[in-house]
Amino acid sequence: MDGSHANAAAAAGGGEGTQRTLNPYVTGNSIIAMKYKDGVIMACDTGASYGSTLRYKSVERIKAVGKHSLIGGSGEFSDFQEILRYLDELTLSDHMWDDGNSLGPKEIHAYLTRVMYNRRNKFDPLWNSLVLGGVKKGPKGDEKYLGMVNMIGTHFEENHIATGFGNHMAVPILRGEWREDLTFEEAVKLVEKCLLVLLYRDRSSINKFQIAKITTEGSTIYPPYALKTNWGFAAFENPSQGAVGTW
Repeated sequence: MDGSHANAAAAAGGGEGTQRTLNPYVTGNSIIAMKYKDGVIMACDTGASYGSTLRYKSVERIKAVGKHSLIGGSGEFSDFQEILRYLDELTLSDHMWDDGNSLGPKEIHAYLTRVMYNRRNKFDPLWNSLVLGGVKKGPKGDEKYLGMVNMIGTHFEENHIATGFGNHMAVPILRGEWREDLTFEEAVKLVEKCLLVLLYRDRSSINKFQIAKITTEGSTIYPPYALKTNWGFAAFENPSQGAVGTW
């Protein structure tokens, strides 16, 4: 019996039965993240869509994990909340050891890759693309880390990452303009440039953004704010002009 039939049978019989995310319902879109001189910066908008309806306007999808990490999530928001619950249990267990050490971003990213791949193998995936960044002191000094993992467990590390539509629209900008020695102010400007492109091109994006950073001093998640926009471009006013095969 598949998940949908099990849920229907459980509803008819009054039991809970098997609960699975068969399709994503409330979804968040792109996460933009990159390393800069002092740490890692991460950004996204605060919208969440119910199907194709932009239903929620104040959803925060960037969270601190332990002392050294930030996580951002695209995709199904309820599955992201479940992942945050897993991470709360993981960090609490780590804290209870009281051994003077704490999980860094590399260890948490490795944990998330195993969780996502395990759920994929059960044909019950968590419908998310996750970005995990952080800074922790290591044998070579302060070590910056940035990685991602998707719903089937595919994972990698990079200097800059974008999920969702940003993987197509923002990554080319990051490849052209990212530098390892970016200051925080320069990193914010580059992230805002990517967010503005997504606002113009991605119908699920809204003009309410949140930026977070993490350094050796800890994590900071800034309040949401809006960017100045310009909708007077000729291509916006007459998008079909010069196009082949249009009415």
